[in-house]
Amino acid sequence: MKKRKIRKGRVLVALFILLFLLASLSYGVYHFALSGVTNDKTDISLEIPANATFSSIATTLKKNSLIRSTFAYKIYVKIHKPTGLKEGTYYVNKAMSVSTLIKTLSGNSITTDLTLTLKEGKNMRAVAALIAKNTNYTEEDFYNVLNNQTYLDQLISKYWFLTDEIKNKEIYYSLEGYLFPDTYRIRKDASIEEILETMLDEFGKKIEPYRTEIEKSNYTLHEMLTLASIIEMEAANSDDRAGVAGVFYNRLKSKWALGSDVTTYYAIKVDVHERDLYQSELDDYNAYNTRNAKMTGKLPVSPICNPGLESIKAAIEPKEHDYYYFVADKNKKTYFSKTSAQHTSTVQRLKDEGLWFTY
Repeated sequence: MKKRKIRKGRVLVALFILLFLLASLSYGVYHFALSGVTNDKTDISLEIPANATFSSIATTLKKNSLIRSTFAYKIYVKIHKPTGLKEGTYYVNKAMSVSTLIKTLSGNSITTDLTLTLKEGKNMRAVAALIAKNTNYTEEDFYNVLNNQTYLDQLISKYWFLTDEIKNKEIYYSLEGYLFPDTYRIRKDASIEEILETMLDEFGKKIEPYRTEIEKSNYTLHEMLTLASIIEMEAANSDDRAGVAGVFYNRLKSKWALGSDVTTYYAIKVDVHERDLYQSELDDYNAYNTRNAKMTGKLPVSPICNPGLESIKAAIEPKEHDYYYFVADKNKKTYFSKTSAQHTSTVQRLKDEGLWFTY
């Protein structure tokens, strides 16, 4: 009888120890699941929609690698019943534990942000003015960052699409063309470098699908982006930007000057349609002015604006044809010609028919 009691006691002790070990293991796993996903403390923006709850955003948090386990997260939420989640933009990072993350999303650490909208075809002077208008930085502050050679080297090391081409001494603004036109929500206290890199990050995302084509091309991305910027300024009202790109490539291959007035405007730092160009400005040599005879068969030294994706795609994937001229009517229909005489005739016909595009 005593032996049975001893055996039964030992079984109970063993069972108790096993349950204790399982509970300890579960507790450890649970708390590990609630810890930060990585040690990366880089802030990322998280959009919380209206009427969201801490439980309903579990999938979003997991998708953004902000939590290790949706199951453990939901248990934590059920136990602690957090409140205060509001619609808006929050800045969080992957190093946050679930408790810190929830505290941040409860409204204790929400960061006021600003909205910057960069439109297609805007150049760096417009970007400088945009930042100066919406932040405490001046245009001079912005240009100082663009001229910082050490910083440019850091960017070249960070982004595959940036090369020493942006450091050419004849370039007006080093990152011209690489800031992707879009609407950005940025921390109000973000540095100029952070603002630039947010736009460069977006450019990288948009250009990545074309990386193989770019690397196989006879032109560098910088050159294609330069052409894209001219297309943006010359053919934004065209329904066939790839066809327009083909015209410019034909001129380059035939050692023609591109003959684009928009490059002359950029060369003299005057916005298009601000005023007419003087003949002396059209004739003057400049690393941007493609109206000058010395620029035959050449592209400007850098982009002349920040082009949109359609213009960039056109420069990467142009249409092959034997046209050397183009014009678009006010309905965006594009007409191509092989000779100057045909082009002049088309322009006159559009004017006679009331289809001539005017600004």
